[in-house]
Amino acid sequence: MTKPINRRDLDFLLFEYLNVGELSGLDRYREHDRATFDAVIDAAEQLSVDQFLSHAAKLDANEPHFDGERVHLIPEVQAAVDAYIEGGFLGMAFDAEDGGLQLPYTVAQACASLFSAANIGTAGYAFLTAAAANMLRIVGSEEQKARYMRPMIEGRFFGTMCLSEPQAGSSLGDIKTRAIPQPDGSYKLVGTKMWISGGEHDLSENIIHMVLAKIDAPDTPPGTKGISLFVVPKFLVNDDGSLGARNGVRLAGLNHKMGYRGTVNTVLNFGESEDCIGHLVGTPHKGLAGMFHMMNEARIGVGMGAAVLGYAGYQVALDYAKNRPQGRPVSGKDPNAKPVAIIEHADVRRLLLAQKAAVEGAFGLCLYCAKLVDIVDASDDSDAVAHARLLLEILTPIAKSWPSEFCLEANKHAIQVLGGYGYTRDYPVERLYRDNRLNPIHEGTHGIQGLDLLGRKVMMQDGAALKLLVATITETISRTAGTPELAEFSTELSSALTAAGSTTQTLIGAAMKGDTDRFLANATVYLDMLGHIVMAWQWLEQAAVAVAARADASEADKDFYAGKLTACQYFFRYELPKIHTQCALLSRLDDTTLNARAETL
Repeated sequence: MTKPINRRDLDFLLFEYLNVGELSGLDRYREHDRATFDAVIDAAEQLSVDQFLSHAAKLDANEPHFDGERVHLIPEVQAAVDAYIEGGFLGMAFDAEDGGLQLPYTVAQACASLFSAANIGTAGYAFLTAAAANMLRIVGSEEQKARYMRPMIEGRFFGTMCLSEPQAGSSLGDIKTRAIPQPDGSYKLVGTKMWISGGEHDLSENIIHMVLAKIDAPDTPPGTKGISLFVVPKFLVNDDGSLGARNGVRLAGLNHKMGYRGTVNTVLNFGESEDCIGHLVGTPHKGLAGMFHMMNEARIGVGMGAAVLGYAGYQVALDYAKNRPQGRPVSGKDPNAKPVAIIEHADVRRLLLAQKAAVEGAFGLCLYCAKLVDIVDASDDSDAVAHARLLLEILTPIAKSWPSEFCLEANKHAIQVLGGYGYTRDYPVERLYRDNRLNPIHEGTHGIQGLDLLGRKVMMQDGAALKLLVATITETISRTAGTPELAEFSTELSSALTAAGSTTQTLIGAAMKGDTDRFLANATVYLDMLGHIVMAWQWLEQAAVAVAARADASEADKDFYAGKLTACQYFFRYELPKIHTQCALLSRLDDTTLNARAETL
């Protein structure tokens, strides 16, 4: 059974590239050291293989079903989730006083990546719970933390996020779920929520729904400004923490998905035939801001999931290519010669390099962003915090969307390497592709991330976030320009950065003139363009570490570091040049999509 993630690469990214060990110098993480980090990651790797990867195919083939009374899951899910909770993984990044391990978010994300790569369907239940608990940590009251958050960290309660509705997916301003104020300060919720992962199951004692709704009152503003956040338990929770009566949130049906089949996905009715009691979280009409506290980290998590699902496919394809004999070299077609392993064919190597460049680069970017989160949350250096927060603003839409698009492409290449076998369920690559196809959609579609990047993040604070990103990339270019093995890449990245800067100024000029439609018409192209530049920067950073380390490396590590340099070269020669075509399209403010009439499509 091929391990979904190359542990040598994970260690390289964490401890050689990102130097995560230095986080132990922050007060919040002072109880931990490199040995602790290694032990936790070792345990996560072992559990992910033994109890998550082992039933991934079975769960995909036997998705949850509803018999009219309860949702049924295969028993392996419960066993895996219980082991995950027992190992303390649900509370990895939470405070010790709340029952967590108080580990760096970067280490928690590294562990989470192993479970995602092994079996995203089972892992999803715990990840949703951690996200809901984290939202309460940030915006919940002390009473709500005690009543709901801590039982979630313990694994007694699980959590969900209820945003979308049948008529309102990404357009949250159009939600219709109402919260009717009650004399005791609670609210009765009435409405329907759609696409709710983990919305009904028996894996935990209770399910805590974090629900967006509009307060039924005359002073509620229209649109997104009128959205509030509520905590709505499946079972009401008494003051002593025991479970009370069944609340009025009921399963209306299951959604049957292309991938992520193991994570039950539901339509939920609130207050349809019985009272559904909820409690306001935070300030009235500020629910979207509260939800976005969670969503920004969730978007990094989506990018991470996309990266490692691509990575898992790459690992299978690489192993297959090394062991599948077929064909002979084009320069020596002796029919009597033995077939060679398909990895000896140049086009197969191209497919493998495309995967390696995408997944290892994206993995590094997501871990880089996770370390920025740690700096924001735990550093006492106000300048470092401000720097990290600003970089996160502009990198988050890229970290969410670039892996979601291009690591999905890596999954496509993995299927191609296996040929006909890749298109069958005998191998996991078709399942991994189906699972990864969700990531360009949820937590904000690829197109929405493009609008966020160009329409908000590039323009915010007079371009401060973009300027900081450019300065950070420029520092890497300057640092590597004098290294012979890297000089070519430094020059090409500098040229790409110059082209992106000129293009951005043209787009901003259109925005300043009020031509908003053409400014944002190709925002997704801008996202792909800037994402490729960011990925090239990440590869240049990884390559610089590899060059510095290989002189004193073992033979095995010399091959590992050479692989980093080869993947970097591939990305710079095959992928980065694409940005110049994209810049040309963006700079002429192309209006093809604006002028395409509905009648012609």
